[in-house]
Amino acid sequence: MGGFFGVVSKENCVNDLFYGTDYHSHLGTKRGGMAVVNSEGFSRAIHNIENAYFRNKFEQDLPKFNGKNGIGVISDYEPQPLIINSHLGKFGIVTIGKIVNVDELKDRAFKNNLHFSEINGSDINPTELVAMLIAEEPTFEDGIQNVYNRIKGSCSILILTEKGIYAARDKLGRTPVIIAKRHNAFAAASESSSFPNLDFEYYKDLGPGEIVLLTAEGCQQLKKPGDKMQICAFLWVYYGYPSSTYEGINVEKSRYRCGAALAKNDDIDIDFVSGIPDSGIGHAIGYSNQKKIPYMRPYVKYTPTWPRSFMPQSQELRSLVAKMKLIPNKDIIKDKKIVFCEDSIVRGTQLQDTVQILYDYGAKEIHMRPSCPTLIHSCDFLNFSRSRSILDLAGRKAIKEIEGKDDVNLKEYANPDSEKYKEMVEKIRIRLKLTSLKFQRMDDLVKAIGLPKEKLCTHCWDKSSYF
Repeated sequence: MGGFFGVVSKENCVNDLFYGTDYHSHLGTKRGGMAVVNSEGFSRAIHNIENAYFRNKFEQDLPKFNGKNGIGVISDYEPQPLIINSHLGKFGIVTIGKIVNVDELKDRAFKNNLHFSEINGSDINPTELVAMLIAEEPTFEDGIQNVYNRIKGSCSILILTEKGIYAARDKLGRTPVIIAKRHNAFAAASESSSFPNLDFEYYKDLGPGEIVLLTAEGCQQLKKPGDKMQICAFLWVYYGYPSSTYEGINVEKSRYRCGAALAKNDDIDIDFVSGIPDSGIGHAIGYSNQKKIPYMRPYVKYTPTWPRSFMPQSQELRSLVAKMKLIPNKDIIKDKKIVFCEDSIVRGTQLQDTVQILYDYGAKEIHMRPSCPTLIHSCDFLNFSRSRSILDLAGRKAIKEIEGKDDVNLKEYANPDSEKYKEMVEKIRIRLKLTSLKFQRMDDLVKAIGLPKEKLCTHCWDKSSYF
């Protein structure tokens, strides 16, 4: 996924930039970067954060940073920020999103005798591609519009200049960009939770395709938002930080509503409810409150040294982290019938191990209630599954078992009232050795979030979104 933070101030912004960017660490585990500009030019640092926290890596860089304008980013893929020299002047840039037609745009650039210097793995750095498209036009505003006209996928952007920071939200608003202010300063971020402890107050959400210029004096709108929006629904299910709010809808409260919806559709006899830490906890609290059944913790997450298990790209590492960071409590597990709320079941690999440990510790029954529908499509708009085969998805594995192919009758498998859907869920339940398995219905998820269905990107569940 990834997240960014930018700040413009009448005073040195380095501490705000450092802590504001760090508050996006839950969105990525591979690269971190910061850049500032002052009268002497640009300063930049990029570090690998796969085996260390952002703060630990960047504390050593703070003394050499000095400036009133700065941008920072946490990324799972390309190194950022980039510093670009162009006819528009020198600028720094960070991006969040996913460009599906990179090869097409790369070939276009080569036909125009252009080149790329930044390499991401074996290919070009998508952020440099975005910078190239921006520099094709006479102004930053026109350049950003050029990006939106040419790319397929999604892209939100921060551009650092001596004048201020240009902030632009993805054309269809798939990722949020929130603006905040305090005395003599403005900031832009992917997560509103990055603002309170830095004494920033909410100012506005950028709309889809909206472009603004932030200075210490204010927020100038350069392009009005478009009419269509498809913000990623998974933000409320999993990605978003619990204390964040997008489009006026708080993540934690939305998860309570998700859990309550699961509980209303359930009639099982259980001893207590729990959530798979961390993102499943809010859903489980909502379930517990609705059912008036105790919330308990049969697993406790060990956070001091173990990072998130979802993001590391090695399956072996993911499995190790998933096992080591969750410590079971036998005194709570033994002889109990437990319902677990989880944000989602993606592959099910880690969950399979988690369930087996619960049985090994004496659990009598284990019921699983994911807070979203079954994932049966890869994400074309964010980096939710960039480097993973669609066949890794638990839903697709089940479909292949049933049909012999994984890509047939997908509309039926997305319909929770169809027989094929029930057969798919049963295959997943058996593989995970669960007593029962019931996924959230799409209509209940949409209601829990609180936006109209057409304003949400639900592509990974029903492929109903558009470019």
